[in-house]
Amino acid sequence: MAVEQLIRELRIGSGSCVLDLAAGTGKLTRMLTPTGASIVAVEPVEGMRREFRRQLPDVPLLAGTAEAIPLKAASMDAAAVAQAFHWFHGPAALAELHRVLRPGGRLAVVWNVRDESHELARAMTEFFDCYRRGVPQHRDRLWQRAFDETDLFTPLQTASFPHEQRLDVQGLRDRAMSVSFMATLPQEEQERAREELLALVADRGDEIVLPYRTDLHWCQRLG
Repeated sequence: MAVEQLIRELRIGSGSCVLDLAAGTGKLTRMLTPTGASIVAVEPVEGMRREFRRQLPDVPLLAGTAEAIPLKAASMDAAAVAQAFHWFHGPAALAELHRVLRPGGRLAVVWNVRDESHELARAMTEFFDCYRRGVPQHRDRLWQRAFDETDLFTPLQTASFPHEQRLDVQGLRDRAMSVSFMATLPQEEQERAREELLALVADRGDEIVLPYRTDLHWCQRLG
């Protein structure tokens, strides 16, 4: 549902030129390709680009950052950023997105986040916060300041879509420990983190249900 609304709000369709910025391994790109749009992906990390090329060899992929997008001015009808805008220098990124979008072009930012109105989701956030150590996050809302202060785009509009993720205990552990700042912990800390995680879900049976929410925000280029 979130992707369907993103496609609708960004007016993506056959003939559209769309930028997937900080595309990672192409998770969002794969959901946009059935629209028939011409998609260009930009990703700064070589390891991510290798996996992207393996999975989506026919989609144009460029090395670049949000602050220096390697595209011509006014060359894109729409741009999307999934799970990444909080890593950017917000004002510089918005200036670059304004440059590469055509007049009236639209921008969407998307996050898939734990729904912390639920006890287990709150407990998982507290668990991760013990190991995050200054890594930027969506939840602190600092990313939104750039949108609040810019005169390059219209104010953000927002829609949220609840959903659930169902995992067994092994799947939960693998997913949690694959988070970038968890995966780079010293081995001893990783072992301690695994034990803490298992303690969180010790009485929840064989299937762990994690409540999530997809937050979609969109705006339009001014000028």
